[in-house]
Amino acid sequence: MSKYVIGIDYGTLSARAVLADTADGRVLSSCEYVYPHAVMNEKDICDSEPSVKTALAHPDDYIEALTSTVKGVLSESGVSPEEVVGLSIDATSSSVLPILNDGTPLASMQEFSRDPHAYIKLWKHHGGEEQADRMTRVASLRGEEWLESYGGTVSAEWALPKMLETLEKSPKVYNAAEKYSEIGDWLVSLITGTEYRSACQAGYKSMYQDGYPSKEYLNEVAPTFSTVLDKLRGEVVPPGTVAGYINENGEKLTGLRIGTAVSASAIDAHSALPAAKAVSDGDLTLIIGTSGCHILISKTDAPIKGICGKVMGGVVPDYRAYETGQSCVGDMFAWFMENCLPESYAERAREEGIGIFDYLNSLAEKLDIDSIGLLVLDWWNGNRSPYVDYDLSGLMIGMTLMTKPEEIYHAMLSSIAYGTRRMVELYEEGGVKVERIFAVGGIPLKNPLLMQIMADVLGKSISVVDSKQAGAKGSAIYAATAAGIYPDVEGAAEKMGDDCAAVYKQYPEAHAKFTRLYNMYVELSDGFANSDIMKRLRNK
Repeated sequence: MSKYVIGIDYGTLSARAVLADTADGRVLSSCEYVYPHAVMNEKDICDSEPSVKTALAHPDDYIEALTSTVKGVLSESGVSPEEVVGLSIDATSSSVLPILNDGTPLASMQEFSRDPHAYIKLWKHHGGEEQADRMTRVASLRGEEWLESYGGTVSAEWALPKMLETLEKSPKVYNAAEKYSEIGDWLVSLITGTEYRSACQAGYKSMYQDGYPSKEYLNEVAPTFSTVLDKLRGEVVPPGTVAGYINENGEKLTGLRIGTAVSASAIDAHSALPAAKAVSDGDLTLIIGTSGCHILISKTDAPIKGICGKVMGGVVPDYRAYETGQSCVGDMFAWFMENCLPESYAERAREEGIGIFDYLNSLAEKLDIDSIGLLVLDWWNGNRSPYVDYDLSGLMIGMTLMTKPEEIYHAMLSSIAYGTRRMVELYEEGGVKVERIFAVGGIPLKNPLLMQIMADVLGKSISVVDSKQAGAKGSAIYAATAAGIYPDVEGAAEKMGDDCAAVYKQYPEAHAKFTRLYNMYVELSDGFANSDIMKRLRNK
């Protein structure tokens, strides 16, 4: 009898599941569930004035997505639940939820239904910026060793600043929460009844380095904040490890049989690496979507400025995985299309029978790099690496009355590549080698111009992986490992991972031209990152 696994990828706006054959990774079916509540803010919950820093989600959406996608892939494929040997989940992170010991979300309780702090605080919730700054300051003054593994800065996108924000702004919710859980860990516990935490989420988002930060440190950050340690119970294990088995509640929610293995969860971006077969020393994977994440697998242990985390076993056991990222990629292009593109361009695209991105690419690829004269800072949603400052905002210079939309678009594409090169250079300057570069996600498959610019800016070849659902496919690979089909993640990835759809090689002449502009980008970045002009513009 054939054996199959299911991987579920929980994104910001929807969840996607795939059902794959453990023998070769062939995907038999896929299913998507769009969250009815989407991304929420204060106005959606309690009718108060919304904040641009707020990004919340409703826990009911995630449970409904679990049921809908698992039953959907089973129905579409014709595979019976008895043939499914494993399930794994990945999710955005840090997306944290206050719950009771039995897994009940506080948001589902009448008492807290109108309190925004009772809901899931999504990865892009930046309400805890002041708390993150304080945590960085105290850790630096105390000489906390774990701070080096996070590039010297605590991010507002991580779990502990979000929990501290709740403690200080809604102590009633904080005190009622018997546990705090990442989405992935919470869903695993609901369907297995076990209490494990993924080394991926704990390591990158809760500063777990052989243990969480000390009680002394936490209480110096804020009196009584060490109580958060009681809310983070559970053994920490790497993705691909068995976190439990489907129980009666899990069978009810998913339709899978009791006893089906369930892997420890992973972060959505990190889950893409097994799908790309990018699990060897020196493999750098660019996960490019609404935002961007760069994850480097390495045997080397080195301090790297501006990283979001360095975690042993965060992706593959016995390897360190370094993470950096860009807070805005696809979102920036969407903003440009919605707010800055003349209707005449959309009309021409329709006349030619092609999409607007394809039309813009056809114009932009003909431009001479030296003649564009524009430079963009890609900070439309703040900066994740290397400054870890979400008060920074986007910038475009060099515009004249002759500037055309395709030139702005080209400059935006280039800025994404410049930000990526900045992190590659920081890795290499820190002594961590980059041997191979992979790219996954919808954008690398759909936008060849961006990928060619990336290769030319980096001066390195980039292999685009032929996987439209890399996160879900990577989760399926973790599920096969947890089910014992393969002895380790590397072996499972080799057999089940996806091949490359295209390889983009650099053109030396273009690389030289882009390098001149890149040096200006670095100079501009450092100048504005260390200036308070942007903060004063936004009345910070």
